[in-house]
Amino acid sequence: MSRIAEKFAEMRSLGRKGFIPFITAGDPDLATSFEIALKLAEHGADVIELGVPFSDPMADGPTIQRSSARALERGTTFTDVVALAARIRERTDVPLVLFTYYNPFLRFGIEEFCQSGPGIDGVLLTDVIEMEAGSISNRLSQNDIDLISLVAPTTSDQRLENICRNARGFIYAVSRAGVTGVQSETSSQAEILVNRVRQFTDLPVAVGFGISTAEQIGEVWRYADAAVVGSAIVAEIERTGREGDCVGRIEAFVRQLLPQFAKTGSENYS
Repeated sequence: MSRIAEKFAEMRSLGRKGFIPFITAGDPDLATSFEIALKLAEHGADVIELGVPFSDPMADGPTIQRSSARALERGTTFTDVVALAARIRERTDVPLVLFTYYNPFLRFGIEEFCQSGPGIDGVLLTDVIEMEAGSISNRLSQNDIDLISLVAPTTSDQRLENICRNARGFIYAVSRAGVTGVQSETSSQAEILVNRVRQFTDLPVAVGFGISTAEQIGEVWRYADAAVVGSAIVAEIERTGREGDCVGRIEAFVRQLLPQFAKTGSENYS
């Protein structure tokens, strides 16, 4: 069983839902990304998504696009992100998922990736097609790495069934059509999509895109297994900049998102 599967099984046994934060690796720099990841693990993250900076992030909105550009300007590479994951793994058992596009993953090489050592527990390839997903999922699974699949409200039932067949770890359900970014309220399409996904798989379902408040997390937890918060966290990093206390700002922000942690500790929020 992969580390991701073990984490969701643990949450299920405790009767609670998951919190999955996203950060762009290398923004504001790799050293700070390392400290932020450890702080997220300390403050309730069940899975952490590390975004690989890419020059053409089609699925991302302006906030994450800018963070990707900043990381690339500072020279962050796919190899750097893999090394960052290995460093984080030395300090925490929280599962790590690489959020990336197929092009940088392909250039790095799937065999090289599988032999890169412990650290990464899952890979979310935002733009891989179904024909490629099957072979990639099979190869990654030999190293206990899960291929995490994205589904959207516009995904047909036939494609949904095919995607779920190749997916491992959990299904990432996009709350609405479009790109990442903070929204004032969660879309009603998300709950409908989660219910559709459950027709084709027993894998846990996480909902992301546009979740930025404790209220929105609570709403997602009502019908899904986990909530993903990305752009809102990246925006906090952007507001702070390289010279500010990014780690402290993210700690304060997560305490707002998971207020139960401040009272009871991360082991007991739900």
